[in-house]
Amino acid sequence: MHKQDFKKSIYILPNLFTSMNLFCGYYSITASVQLRFVDAAIVILIGAVFDVLDGKIARATHTTSKFGIEYDSLADLMTFGLAPALLMFLWGLDTMGRPGWSAAFLFTICGALRLARFNISTSSSSDFEGLPIPAAAAMTVSVVLFFSRLEISPEPYNLIFLVLMFWLSFCMVSSFKYKSLKKVSFFKTMTFNKLVMLVLVFVAIATEPYILLFVVFSAYVVSGPILSVVWHYTSETEKPARIDKRI
Repeated sequence: MHKQDFKKSIYILPNLFTSMNLFCGYYSITASVQLRFVDAAIVILIGAVFDVLDGKIARATHTTSKFGIEYDSLADLMTFGLAPALLMFLWGLDTMGRPGWSAAFLFTICGALRLARFNISTSSSSDFEGLPIPAAAAMTVSVVLFFSRLEISPEPYNLIFLVLMFWLSFCMVSSFKYKSLKKVSFFKTMTFNKLVMLVLVFVAIATEPYILLFVVFSAYVVSGPILSVVWHYTSETEKPARIDKRI
């Protein structure tokens, strides 16, 4: 790519949102170090909003570029890989010593592997292979916010958090199929009933955000293994019918 073409491929608006995503990751890390865990958790969720918007805006305005894709991956690794791993370690795994920081590191490296695999994937499927790193980060964040809302000390549950980090790490690099929100567009019309349902969802989350976000993200995390088992069972039951049809 020529230098002039490279300059033309850098678009301001989508990369500005990516930069805001990166800033959220940096701010979350500084907040975690200062033991402001709720602030660190919330800003990661804000980063997830910017992460969604940069891709949506790039596709809607036809300003996608190779530079933007690579920059987005680097920002995601910071905001959804390193920041939540450090948050979970300082909040709930610090007292466990080596197993605690090992789990946090595993989460980070599996997130990096997940992003690398996604970048080189040639699959045309709209579904994700493996748990997306923003969803894994949102799950860890929702745990912190859930315990904060109920005013529960994380100390007695550090073993559960350790298992959770290992499980999320495995899900990211697994072949579990997760539903994608790629087809959801903010720039298309929708029916009145869908609009009402969307408003009701927002109202429900606004009523008890920390609790409902924990429920929503937990359901999404377990949906991958469940859907993978269902699809595998369906494909196995369809094989005899296909063979009989050929015969």
